[in-house]
Amino acid sequence: MAKKFEASFDSLREYQCPDWFRDAKFGIWSHWGPQSVPMYGDWYARNMYIQGSDQYRYHIRHYGHPSKFGYKDICALWKAENFDPDALMDLYVKAGARYFVGQAMHHDHFFNYPSQLNRFNSMQVGPHKDICGLWKAAADKHGLPFGLTEHLGASFSWWYTNKGHDTWGPYKDVPYDGNDPAYQDFYHANQEHCNVEQGSFDPNSWYTSNEKFRKYWLAVMKELIDRYQPDLLYSDGGVPFALNLEADPSDPNYRLGLEAVSYLYNTSIDKYGENRAVYNQKDRRPEIYRIGVLDIEKSQLPDILPHPWQTDTCIGNWFYDVRQEYKRPGHIVEMLVDIISKNGTMLLNVLQKPDGSIDDEAVWILEELAKWFAVCSEGVYGTRPWRISTEGDTRTVIQGFTETAADWTPSDYRFTQKGKTVYAFLMRAPENRTAVIKSLLPEEQVQSVRLLGEGNVPFAQNFGTLTVKLPDTMPTEYVNCLALELK
Repeated sequence: MAKKFEASFDSLREYQCPDWFRDAKFGIWSHWGPQSVPMYGDWYARNMYIQGSDQYRYHIRHYGHPSKFGYKDICALWKAENFDPDALMDLYVKAGARYFVGQAMHHDHFFNYPSQLNRFNSMQVGPHKDICGLWKAAADKHGLPFGLTEHLGASFSWWYTNKGHDTWGPYKDVPYDGNDPAYQDFYHANQEHCNVEQGSFDPNSWYTSNEKFRKYWLAVMKELIDRYQPDLLYSDGGVPFALNLEADPSDPNYRLGLEAVSYLYNTSIDKYGENRAVYNQKDRRPEIYRIGVLDIEKSQLPDILPHPWQTDTCIGNWFYDVRQEYKRPGHIVEMLVDIISKNGTMLLNVLQKPDGSIDDEAVWILEELAKWFAVCSEGVYGTRPWRISTEGDTRTVIQGFTETAADWTPSDYRFTQKGKTVYAFLMRAPENRTAVIKSLLPEEQVQSVRLLGEGNVPFAQNFGTLTVKLPDTMPTEYVNCLALELK
């Protein structure tokens, strides 16, 4: 049996990413809960309590004032009546997913499983279903590693807005329902965070210093791990509970977060004899992220990182939003290829309606991804970064949560490798149907070239340049891939 981990950075930095994650490259995420009920986007549970916000206006005009109809009442409306995890998982596997991640809870403090620690959970309120358990059963049936995301760590400070009241209008000074003593266990006794200007956001207050809540968080993490033994656990933030973004690893505020990570890994060791679990968090400093796998939300990295990492993103907004435009399939494919060339993995949220179904456009996106993977999966699964990730001048914009589609040219390539095969992804197929690759070294002699989905194609290698003749009709309308077999 492998050596157990201690709850310290020194011990946890010995972590090695399991091969299943390095090989998978693409996972699908269900970022789903009662905040999908209004179908009006992310952070609804917070923003409905901010007078003047778009979601506040929507709420009072559709449901009533938050003093009379609060978020607890939204939770009761969530039924998930058309939730079919087996059918969805079948669709996700066909679309290329090699791991699946469900949401255990968002910042709204509603749990998607029958918790002993929180009465506001999906078995007692709303759907009356173990959402996480149903997802896990479907993932197990399809042979997929199963992960869970937790957004609880930030909930205590994030949800101070439910303690407010209107400052003008017909309900001026009437307290929102978050002030009701009967529901403090759900809305948090977080009055200590209510001196922040209403609606403002300070990233350095993402986590609370409240020790009672921190201990509650750790108990919930252990409950989750014991109940589902997830292959992956994701925290929406840095390692809990550092109070600022530059906290030194010696900061005692990391203590409970590190205890949760070691508990995850040691549970996996007890089950398998070795650690097969992955922990995701968002602090990009190597001295922090080496305890698991770095996660980057709606962005990525400029070049190859020696250690595996993950981008989490979505086809639209995080929760279902009738206003949201979806990414096109080609954009998703381009992002995926760019990410895996740099030793990354993509986790893609596919939006669900409150009834548990996905809409026709989401189905179409998945069907298009399935067509692409049917052609190009050889260059994706089980690959590793090549000597370089990139040829060509076009780069993705890396700034905040920017995911603007790049304006690729025929000179842009992204590379992966498996054994003696280098996979060259053509980010744009050349109109003259001649691909020119200039990144091979003199000793990297090519013995054959295959166009995935087509077969062998003519090539010539002279003076450091590989020239490949492509067919008039390419195998896929999205990114195509050449397999370069080296001697």
